[in-house]
Amino acid sequence: MESSLKKGRKISNTKLNLIISVVLTAILLFICILAPYIVPYDPNAQDLSISLSAPSSAHLFGTDKFGRDVFSRVLCGGAPSIFGSIIIVIIVTVIGVALGVAAGYFGGRVDSFISKITDIFLAFPGMVLAVAIAGMLGIGIVNAIIALVTVRWTKFARLARSKTISIKENTFIQACKVSGLSDFNIIVKHIIPNIMGEIMITVMLDIGVTMLELAGLSFLGLGVAPPTAEWGYMLNEGRSYLQTCPWIVLYPGCAIIITVMILNYLGDSIRDYLDPRYKEI
Repeated sequence: MESSLKKGRKISNTKLNLIISVVLTAILLFICILAPYIVPYDPNAQDLSISLSAPSSAHLFGTDKFGRDVFSRVLCGGAPSIFGSIIIVIIVTVIGVALGVAAGYFGGRVDSFISKITDIFLAFPGMVLAVAIAGMLGIGIVNAIIALVTVRWTKFARLARSKTISIKENTFIQACKVSGLSDFNIIVKHIIPNIMGEIMITVMLDIGVTMLELAGLSFLGLGVAPPTAEWGYMLNEGRSYLQTCPWIVLYPGCAIIITVMILNYLGDSIRDYLDPRYKEI
C-alpha cells in the first residue's frame, strides 16, 4: 500500500513538472514573439547623450555604449537566440535520423560509408570546427546556423543507427519484409516511429546546449550581424565595460542562464514523463 502511494506521488510530480516546464517555455516563447511590440524603446535606436547610463526608472537595465536601451535589447535578443537554436536542432535531427536509420537498416557499404563520414566529423572538436566554418562563411546568423548544423548532426546519426540496428531484427520487421512491404515503407511506418521517443528526448535536452553554442559564436563575432540584438553578441559588446558598467553584460548573461535552465527543465521533464517506468500512467 505504501509502495503504491509513493509511486502515485512520483507519477503526479512527474506530470506536474511537465506542466510547469511547458508553461514556462510557452511564456518564454511568447515574450520572444511579442518583444518587438512591447519594448519601451527601439532596440537599435542610439542616443549618445545617455550612453552607459546606470539602470533607472527610465531605462530599467541601463544603456550601452551607444545609448541603446539594454532592457529592450534583452527582450528582442531572445528571438534569434532561441528560435535559431530550435531551427538548428530541427535540421540536425532530420539529417542525423535520416542518415542513422539508413546506416542501421541497410548495413553493409551504406553503413560503412556513413559511419566513416561520421567519424571524420567526430575527429575534430565540435565547437572548434564550428568556429572555423563560421569564420570561412562570414558574419551572419544563417552562417552560424550552417556551421552548427555541420558539426551537430553526428549525435543523432549515431543514436538513430544504434536504435535501428536493435529494432530491425525484431519479428514484426521480418514479417513486414516477408509480406512484401518496401524498405521505404518499413522505415517510415515501423522503424522511425519506434525510435522517435528517445530521439525526441535527446532533441529537447539538446536545445539548451545548442543555444549556448550559438551564443558563443555570436560572442566571438561570428553570429548575428550588428546592430541586431542577440544575447551572445551583447556580451561581446559589453565585455570591455565589465568592471565599470556591469549591467551591460549582467542582464543578457542572466537571460541566457534562465533560458537554458527552463529549456533543460523542459527536456528533463519530458524525459521523465516518457520513461518506460511511467508507460502505465
